[in-house]
Amino acid sequence: MSSDITTALSRRQLLQYGGFGFGNIALQSLLQAKNKTNPSGLPYQSPKAKSVIFLFMRGGLSHMESFDPKPELTKYAGKSIEETPYAHVLDPEKFKDLRVVVVNDANGKQRTKIYPLQVGSKRYGQSGARISDWFPHIGSCADDISIIRSMWTTDNNHGAQVQFFSGRHMLDPRVPTIGAWVHYGLGSLNDSLPQFITMGSRFFDVRDGHYLGPSHDAVTLKVDPKNPLAFAQPEEKITEREQRLGFALVNKLNRLNSTKFPHDPVLEARIKSYELAYRMQTAVPEVINFDSESAATKKLYGLDQKETKPFGEQLLAARRFVEKGTRFIQIMHGTGAAGSWDQHSKLKAKHSELAMQVDRPVAGLIKDLKQRGLLDETIVVFATEFGRSPGSQGSDGRDHHPFGFSVWMAGGGIKGGVVHGATDELGFHATEHPHYVTDVHATIMQQLGLDARKLEVPGQKRIDMDFGEAIEEIIA
Repeated sequence: MSSDITTALSRRQLLQYGGFGFGNIALQSLLQAKNKTNPSGLPYQSPKAKSVIFLFMRGGLSHMESFDPKPELTKYAGKSIEETPYAHVLDPEKFKDLRVVVVNDANGKQRTKIYPLQVGSKRYGQSGARISDWFPHIGSCADDISIIRSMWTTDNNHGAQVQFFSGRHMLDPRVPTIGAWVHYGLGSLNDSLPQFITMGSRFFDVRDGHYLGPSHDAVTLKVDPKNPLAFAQPEEKITEREQRLGFALVNKLNRLNSTKFPHDPVLEARIKSYELAYRMQTAVPEVINFDSESAATKKLYGLDQKETKPFGEQLLAARRFVEKGTRFIQIMHGTGAAGSWDQHSKLKAKHSELAMQVDRPVAGLIKDLKQRGLLDETIVVFATEFGRSPGSQGSDGRDHHPFGFSVWMAGGGIKGGVVHGATDELGFHATEHPHYVTDVHATIMQQLGLDARKLEVPGQKRIDMDFGEAIEEIIA
């Protein structure tokens, strides 16, 4: 066993330090090439989509100030919930199927004062979906998206970011994320590009594959014209001829080693995949080079404004990656451990600023995909780990709220112009068609032609909630 590890390490060191400069991306992508077929050996369903762009607002975007406006909050501002006609929302028995309870004060009373809406809203498109004034550009795409207003989860802290992607509570043993399952279940669309990419800040869990193995972790990208991909350039100056000689040497060493370890799948994957690594060295920077994009396209994504440029560049890169055959791209918005959207105070100032950063680029992505004919085969998800509370926290903020919140989806066979599910009048609980987070996963998998229950891993037990149920009401 120790000799196997030593051999693998020496190969990895040759790649990283011997002039090839691929490091972690090589280790993951070399192994990714091996997954060409459904690992269960079972047939797929007929797919309606090829790729996923998963946009995640880290910290907890307020559903009431985004995609589920609640005018009653302003009407009863300053009152406790028990002083409104909606005291029934505090009855935990009514919502026991959501596995949540309401924590009252020492006297058994809910004393939090209702915090008014911090922004107006209007109806958009033929669907008439009501959306916050902080998201006018996304509002202009209302007839292309399905808003799900009845999400719920069980973690009331930011470990819910882990739960949204994996379906398991942060305190549970780690399991694969939705991106890892998609990567595990589907073959490559482009042998020159990574098939699972992540951009933006991650904190609570920076891995995806877990028991599926590190080959199913996302490849981390940074949209930086000078260094678009970590380890994508040689660490030392090296000519193409020298690089090819180096690849040939490593290949020869691996062939010799394969005689000694004929059943080593990791070694076999490396041998078959060195040319993939070499191609990625050119292919990835080319995708992130926006020189060929028109001024109109760059403006569509907000690259002409400093507030929208950083996120806009990530979304434009995402479009270019799916256009060239990358399967799953997850983009995290919000820095810091908790995430920038975590407004326990100054919600109006911070949420409006953050919304400005993402609204125009996200709408630009939807419109760009649509005009290129790519929206039909690309699922776009806009999500956050939970919502914010109807009550105030301090004088000008909202607390974490996992009992009811909103996400939306578009493309890839998802209906446009749909508002599905609902929270109560105050936005407290998911009351109509409640959906646990893995229902989003199940919907994605179904549209990609995967049956999660047929993706089996020997020795691993998945619980029923891991699978979820596809949200049929939003599927065309």
